[in-house]
Amino acid sequence: MDSIWQQIAAGWDARLEKGKVAHFGDPAAELQAAAAGTVLCPLVHLGLIAGRGEDAGAFLQGQLSCDVREVSAAQARHAAYCTPKGRILANLLLWQRDGVYWLALSEELREPIQNRLSKFVLRAKLTLADAGAERALLGIAGLQAAQILEGALGPVVPATAMAVSQTPAASVIRLSGQRFIVAAPVAEIPQLWRALAQAARPVGTPAWEWLDIADGLPRITAATQEQFVPQMINLERIGGVSFKKGCYPGQEIIARSQYLGQVKRRLHRIHFTASAIPAIADSLFSPETGEQASGILVNVAPAPQSGYEALAVIQESVVGGGGVRYGAPGGPVADFLPLPYPAAAVA
Repeated sequence: MDSIWQQIAAGWDARLEKGKVAHFGDPAAELQAAAAGTVLCPLVHLGLIAGRGEDAGAFLQGQLSCDVREVSAAQARHAAYCTPKGRILANLLLWQRDGVYWLALSEELREPIQNRLSKFVLRAKLTLADAGAERALLGIAGLQAAQILEGALGPVVPATAMAVSQTPAASVIRLSGQRFIVAAPVAEIPQLWRALAQAARPVGTPAWEWLDIADGLPRITAATQEQFVPQMINLERIGGVSFKKGCYPGQEIIARSQYLGQVKRRLHRIHFTASAIPAIADSLFSPETGEQASGILVNVAPAPQSGYEALAVIQESVVGGGGVRYGAPGGPVADFLPLPYPAAAVA
C-alpha cells in the first residue's frame, strides 16, 4: 500500500488488512452508508499503469478489447486484456490525460500485466510504467457525491457514465449515476481527502466492492484469471468490447462466441448467506449439475442487509431453476438480484 494512504489510514483510525483498507472503525455502518448515504474510499486495491509515447494509443488498440480510439481526456472505457484464446488476464478502466493513457486494474495484477504488455512493445515509441507513485485513486459515491466534488474541485463533475472531466491537476471519471473515481497527484491527496471527508463518510474497500457489485462492474483478480471470455463477465454490455475494431489477442474467439451464440455462462448478481466468509472463485451448484459446479464467484462483499452479495458467472441453463446454491449442492440458496444495465451489448 502506498505510504500516502498509510498515513491517511493512521490519521483516520482505519484498519489495514492484506493491502486493503478493511474499515474505518465500523464496517456495518459503513455498508449502510454506502447503500443510503455518501461515502469516500481509498482505492488501494487498484493499481495504475501509465502509457506514454506517440505510439501508446496504437499499441493499446492492438492489445485491448475496447476501441481505444474512443478513449480521450473526456471519455473513459472499460476494457479487457486477453490471452490468444480469448481468456481474460485482466480487466481495466482506461482514460487519457495530457496525452498519457492511464490503466486502472487490480493492484495484484498490475506488475504482471505491465510486464506482459511491455514484452510486445518492441520498436513502438512508448513506455509502460507503474504510476502508483505519481497518482492515487479515491472513490466517492452517493446522492451528494457530485455536490461534494464540486465543492472540492469546482464545477467539473462529468455528466454521464464513463465521461471524464479534468481539473488542473486531477481527472474525475463518472462510473455510474452517483459514483466517481478521482485520479489525483499523490502530493495533493491528503488535502483532497480532508476536503471530501468533511461531507462524505470514509469507508473501507468492502463497501466500495459492494457498490461495484450493485453496479454490475466485475473485477478480475489472480484467482479468476484466464477463466472467462469478456462476454461471460458482461463486458460487452458495459462498452468494454468493440466488435468493429481490428485484431487484438483473442479477438477471433471473442467475436465467434458473440456471433455464434456460444456464450453459455453469464455474469449475474446474487445474494446468499454463509457461515464462513466467502472467497473469490468459490463454487456454486444447482440440481441440474449435481456435484459439478454450475458457477463461480467473481467478486463478493458483505451486503448492507446482512449476508453477502456477489457477481458470479453462472451457466445460463440453470439460472431460471431457482435452486442455485453456494459452496455445495446442499448449501445456502442464492437469490438473484437485478443488474442495472440492459441485456443487449452497448459496444
